[in-house]
Amino acid sequence: MQMIKPFRLGLIINPLAGLGGSVGLKGSDDLAEQALSLGAVPMAEQRARVCLSQLLPLRERVHIVTVAGEMGAALCHELGFNVEVCYVPPAAPTTANDTEQAAALLAEQGIDLLLFAGGDGTARNICHIVGDRTTVLGIPAGCKIHSGVYAISPLAAGKLLAKLVAGELVSQQEAAVMDIDEIAFRQGVVKARRYGEMRIPAELRYVQSVKMAGKESEELVLDDLAAYVVGQMQENVRYVMGSGSTVAAVMAELGLENTLLGVDVIENGQLLAKDVTASQLLDLVAAYPSKLLITLIGGQGHVFGRGNQQLSPAVIRAIGRDNIILLATKTKLQQLGGRPLLADTGDMALDRELQGLLSVLTGYNDYVMYRLGYEDDKNDE
Repeated sequence: MQMIKPFRLGLIINPLAGLGGSVGLKGSDDLAEQALSLGAVPMAEQRARVCLSQLLPLRERVHIVTVAGEMGAALCHELGFNVEVCYVPPAAPTTANDTEQAAALLAEQGIDLLLFAGGDGTARNICHIVGDRTTVLGIPAGCKIHSGVYAISPLAAGKLLAKLVAGELVSQQEAAVMDIDEIAFRQGVVKARRYGEMRIPAELRYVQSVKMAGKESEELVLDDLAAYVVGQMQENVRYVMGSGSTVAAVMAELGLENTLLGVDVIENGQLLAKDVTASQLLDLVAAYPSKLLITLIGGQGHVFGRGNQQLSPAVIRAIGRDNIILLATKTKLQQLGGRPLLADTGDMALDRELQGLLSVLTGYNDYVMYRLGYEDDKNDE
């Protein structure tokens, strides 16, 4: 009987990815120590666990080549995979250099796919070393996820990998690696740059599009939308104002200073708290009537989990699904080409609770129904 050759999966986890998101630092580049001191909890390993758990039924058909310790091997041993360590970081905490050193070694190991957990900085490091030498797939774990090499969620990454391991036909495509200037980003300016392309599995329902840059151009529609929202605001209710230019139009209508790439809280037309962290936000909404105003990322469709990690699962649950006000122009929805809205909160149970048809405010007293949750959500149990 012919033996089936194991799927050789390369794995790199950036254990510091995404640390800055929940504490309002809008990134982790060079700020990991500060983020940890502010109470940030590392999440990259947990997001990689969600992905790799989808491979457990196929565990005997997978051979993982990875990095020692928290960059991969610890999790793989915990889950019972067949593991080979190709690189040992010389010191802790690990750095971008460790990612690049590991990527260089993995590219020479005859792997079928390089899986990595991180953000755009991690993708940029890997692209610099790997280029088009091997197929890659990113598990979204960072604050900034503008690149097209990432799956739409850790669960989606796992489902796509399972298809590959099972031998199903999956085509390939080139996807852009994007990154932004974090210093400018913290000042409310998005300066995105293309750093190259990498080859990814082309299963579009599982892989995200590159974020569309620039501000919403339909200024008159935004003005009408903002005027309607302000007119509907209730007294003694705390409004959590998510990031993005659509919500910024509401803040401008109120005449309030806005954190374009952060989260603010207003009450009775006044700014209550500015650029809050996840823990600060939970304290502000836990015992008060609250509503959340949020928009989606143009081109991608993400509502949660991309640049707004301050909206933690605990915060979202405290506010409640029925108190989420989703704002988007019809042009922004049409740019999705019929793809669903997405939630990648880091809590799969919450992602399932949020799925379904949502009422989206698209203009002055103008609503449309749009689905949140990709088509395989019903099979996530």
